[in-house]
Amino acid sequence: MAHANEDLVRGGFEAFRKGDLDTLQSQFFAQGIVWHVPGKNPLGGEYTGIEQVLGYLGRAFQLSDGTVDIELQDVLANDRHAVALFRSRAERNGRHLDTFDAVILRVKDGKLAEAWHRSGDPYAADVFWS
Repeated sequence: MAHANEDLVRGGFEAFRKGDLDTLQSQFFAQGIVWHVPGKNPLGGEYTGIEQVLGYLGRAFQLSDGTVDIELQDVLANDRHAVALFRSRAERNGRHLDTFDAVILRVKDGKLAEAWHRSGDPYAADVFWS
C-alpha cells in the first residue's frame, strides 16, 4: 500500500501530463505554494502562490511549443515530504532536452506546499531554456 503522499504526487504528475491545471490548482497545490526553480534561464526563479506556479508551468509549455513531456519514474514519500524522480523531455528552437530530474516536495495538510526542482543536467537546462 502506497503512502498517501506518494499517491498525492503521482496524481499531481498525472494532472500535469494531461494539462489539467484546474485539478492541479484545486486538489494538489496549497494556496501559499512556493516553487524553487534553479538556473540562469527564463524559467529560473522562485514562484509563490498558485497563480505564479501555474504561470511557470504554462511558460514551460509556451517556450517549448507544448512539447514538454514529464515521465514519472518513482516517488518516495513520508508524512512530511516526497521526492519525485522523473525524465524531462522537450523541443525548442531545433534543440532537444532530455534530462533525469527530481523535485523535492514539502507536503502540508494533504497538499503540495513547497517544491525544489533539481535538474539532472543544469547546464543543458540553462542552454535549452535560454
